[in-house]
Amino acid sequence: MIDKITNYLNELYPNPKCELNYNKDYELLIAVVLSAQTTDKRVNKVTSVLFSKYPSLKALKEADIKDIEEIIKEIGTFRKKAIFVKEITTYLVDNCGGKVPNDRKVLENMSGVGRKTANVVLSNLFDEPAIAVDTHVSRVSKRLGLASKNDDVTQIEKKLMKKLDKSIWSKTHHQLVLFGRYNCKALKPECKNCKLIDICKEKKKNI
Repeated sequence: MIDKITNYLNELYPNPKCELNYNKDYELLIAVVLSAQTTDKRVNKVTSVLFSKYPSLKALKEADIKDIEEIIKEIGTFRKKAIFVKEITTYLVDNCGGKVPNDRKVLENMSGVGRKTANVVLSNLFDEPAIAVDTHVSRVSKRLGLASKNDDVTQIEKKLMKKLDKSIWSKTHHQLVLFGRYNCKALKPECKNCKLIDICKEKKKNI
């Protein structure tokens, strides 16, 4: 079953990439933190303004928090996220020499950074094998029987790591995100043309 899934994902998304826009290491970290409970499209919209107005880590660290709030206000929990931006940039400048560290423990010690965010950063910035479980990966994994209905994100991550070869963890993570975002959507999934419909746990609901 796992080969059937990965073969189809390779067919749909042979060269998957993170859809968050960034040019610097800290920009990715901040973008991933901002992406919680919102879409990458909205995050890209606000970060294009934020990173243009404050083009360096130092400038962002010194930015007025009210201005950050104003720029990112159209994404969810923007006040809390503005605090995260200030605290992350301060931590990077004061403790990391202005560089995002290739260190899970350090990353997860930062404000607003959990395991999922750390996985995305480690995978994209440092090519570390990792599987970040977001809402898309969770939904698709459960529908395709890669995880159980009541599994939490940690349980899903562990099951995927066990089922997938380590060499394709990062690639498959991105593929599952894109598949969930554009094909196996939460509402109105495109089941009729899906080659995995025969193994889908919810196929009767969506056809």
